[in-house]
Amino acid sequence: MTVKDILEAIQSPDSTPADFAALPLPESYRAITVHKDETDMFAGLTTRDKDPRKSIHLDDVPVPELGPGEALVAVMASSVNYNSVWTSIFEPLSTFGFLERYGKLSELTKRHDLPYHIIGSDLAGVVLRTGPGVNAWKPGDEVVAHCLSVELESSDGHNDTMLDPEQRIWGFETNFGGLAEIALVKSNQLMPKPGHLSWEEAAAPGLVNSTAYRQLVSRNGAGMKQGDNVLIWGASGGLGSYATQFALAGGANPICVVSSEQKADICRAMGAEAIIDRTAEDYKFWADEHNQDPREWKRFGKRIRELTGGEDVDIVFEHPGRETFGASVYVTRKGGTIVTCASTSGYNHEYDNRYLWMSLKKIIGSHFANYREAWEANRLVTKGKIHPTLSKVYSLEETGQAAYDVHRNLHQGKVGVLCLAPEEGLGVRDEEKRAQHIDAINRFRNI
Repeated sequence: MTVKDILEAIQSPDSTPADFAALPLPESYRAITVHKDETDMFAGLTTRDKDPRKSIHLDDVPVPELGPGEALVAVMASSVNYNSVWTSIFEPLSTFGFLERYGKLSELTKRHDLPYHIIGSDLAGVVLRTGPGVNAWKPGDEVVAHCLSVELESSDGHNDTMLDPEQRIWGFETNFGGLAEIALVKSNQLMPKPGHLSWEEAAAPGLVNSTAYRQLVSRNGAGMKQGDNVLIWGASGGLGSYATQFALAGGANPICVVSSEQKADICRAMGAEAIIDRTAEDYKFWADEHNQDPREWKRFGKRIRELTGGEDVDIVFEHPGRETFGASVYVTRKGGTIVTCASTSGYNHEYDNRYLWMSLKKIIGSHFANYREAWEANRLVTKGKIHPTLSKVYSLEETGQAAYDVHRNLHQGKVGVLCLAPEEGLGVRDEEKRAQHIDAINRFRNI
């Protein structure tokens, strides 16, 4: 039995759940990995000079043991997120520490502590097997997966699963991720694949769409409402492109910050009108390596008011981190909210606390999403309210280049990866709905 037999079953219109359940599992499959014995390979280099193409491997690996509450999924397509870049350049630390700690939790989790890490936190594919205790999903189901892995043995996670002490990001803090021909997930990561999307389109929203939903829309995040002015950094990127869509769909007013006219055009295509090209307007929030320039904060705030009819922003959608955080705190209105989920330009944020405490502003930390938030975000994609922002698709063999593009910000929106799918455009089940939304689906491809 090989993965080719699995692919044939997926592509056959006559395959039944019983057929998938009867398929023997292959002994091995191809997967994108980083290697434990190479974690020091970039020692002495700057972050920018660390090249994912050198650390990312395509290996044949054995199929992992299936445990209770888990599923093995044939992965048709996946995508590259920034966490895969961090994994591939071993920053801010090697992910093998995560795998070692997880491996100590139980006899079953020892599977994850390996000398290689199969990465990737998105997938679209077909369920092959389910473990004991799984009732909601069966072999043959077409699914996407969100990346929250939880144990839920502590009471802490039962109000919000993101607060589970054993909360991890699948494919980053666990092994057997989605950049592979087969993936191992917990069954409560699975959601229905949107029928009007191809495999690669369906795989693209997962992590970033759910993250943006919690950060901006959920009551666990900023709780955005109609009429809010929302400053969105990197508004055409992986996260920002979904934040922009949520703002527009929710009756808010996005102020989109981008770094080029091409990216400004993408925001306009999504329906945004208030756009700041930070490169063209030459904002330099740092006077030097150690000191920020408040005059630039003020110039930035003035520009925002020009675009909002004199209003400050209610919410800042923050993810660049160090480079922008001081400006973000400054430009937020009195009583407003800065919600942060990442720090792609550096983790050590600096801001003038007078503008926070004296103006009663709030900083909210937001990380991925719980199952319900991920489900709601995926439901909006299924309904055609939110669309994939897929710009380019690579083969599994080219994943290193895909990660390099994301690392060097050479991409727009999301970068997809074909895993088992032999070509783009497969997996569409609802052609009528697709036709209704085809321009929006292809928006990032056409610019």
